[in-house]
Amino acid sequence: MRISLFDIDLITLIIPALVTGLIISSTHAPLGREVLRRGIIFIDLAVAQVAGLAIVATGLFLPHSSWIITQAIAIFAALLIAAFFHLIEQRNPKEQEAVIGSTYILAASIVLVLLANDPRGGEDIQQILSGQILLVTWTTIGYLSPLYIVAGLIWYLIPRLQGGFPFYAIFAVVITASVQLVGVYVVFASLVFPALSVSALEDKKILAAVACGLVSILSGIAGSLAFDTAAGPMLVLAYAIVGLLFRLFIYLDLRPSR
Repeated sequence: MRISLFDIDLITLIIPALVTGLIISSTHAPLGREVLRRGIIFIDLAVAQVAGLAIVATGLFLPHSSWIITQAIAIFAALLIAAFFHLIEQRNPKEQEAVIGSTYILAASIVLVLLANDPRGGEDIQQILSGQILLVTWTTIGYLSPLYIVAGLIWYLIPRLQGGFPFYAIFAVVITASVQLVGVYVVFASLVFPALSVSALEDKKILAAVACGLVSILSGIAGSLAFDTAAGPMLVLAYAIVGLLFRLFIYLDLRPSR
């Protein structure tokens, strides 16, 4: 099927996805940098999976609950597990990463058990893991944007809240919103790949990470449309490839000239 860049339906589909990518890139860049600094690489997977588990459980056990109730339960679950990770960091930091990884596996397994006999189980699991960025609507963006705005304002205007439990709380709220937009895998890729690719820079790391994220989003969406494949996996591949290219360019730029 030939795709025209000037197709109105295609543009209508892409613009919300691009806005979502801009939101994800701008909010995940500083969080990803902090995750790398703390050495808790898999916390995003764990928190995202717990939030996803809460959403699945709410849909199964409270099928008529409103969107607000579902969000409240998901955010509460994410904050609860974030507080637990912070407690482990204080009490036994050497075991924190092992606890985080174990939490991810446990939450993922519970989701599989809950959805084992659900006719839509496979679709729900795919939604949690890969998301559906090309199906994001303006309504969803409007509902979730306040969470990103508040988290961003707190992060940049009150720097002292970037450490301790406030970091975990901000992280939990942002990840809960993001996992519903792009899925667990893209959440991980958008946090880790850009931050890792620009880690060699002395300054402007966040701006560079945002740029890396935006290029990845654009490339992933373009690849998904061009090859008619699921957007989630294509976005992860785009993050990996673009991240490697950014890393290479930075290395070549910083390499001492002979």
